[in-house]
Amino acid sequence: MIYVFLAEGFEEVEALATVDVLRRAGLEVATVGVTGSLVSGSHKITVQTDLTLEQAEMNRDLDAVVLPGGMPGTTNLQNNAEVMAFVDYAYENGRLVCAICAAPSILGQKGMLRGRKACCFPGFEGLLEGAEVSDKPVCVDGNVITGRSCGVALEFGTAIAKAFIGEDMAQKLWESLCHE
Repeated sequence: MIYVFLAEGFEEVEALATVDVLRRAGLEVATVGVTGSLVSGSHKITVQTDLTLEQAEMNRDLDAVVLPGGMPGTTNLQNNAEVMAFVDYAYENGRLVCAICAAPSILGQKGMLRGRKACCFPGFEGLLEGAEVSDKPVCVDGNVITGRSCGVALEFGTAIAKAFIGEDMAQKLWESLCHE
């Protein structure tokens, strides 16, 4: 199971494009509402989540966590101890930990980016503590995947999918999106 955590003020494109790509890849994905089943994004789009935080399960079936950016979504994710417990669990158990836009700053401040290549929204680089900061749209380094912004959400989602379905299937998925 892949959990995409949605906190009030999340970046809608980063969250929903990623979920869409992962579901196109045939992966089991659930959006998790941090503050309930209805969560509003940074552009006032309200989303009905698949699960609430209370319904999410931290167990061996957890394959990945995804943290969309956006403000104040990133801050709201970081300030939630339960969400941070899921991030810690995934990281410590070798599961994928994925963050895009401002959200890689969470991983940097937790020390999860030390010695890793990582990217983020311009202006947040100083919070990627110990990372080899890249200007690439998406960085994959071990079990950590980071993305720069909503403009690369399809590529970010495809990079996550690739970890589960392999390079050949991910390339077919990418081509099916008709992205140039």
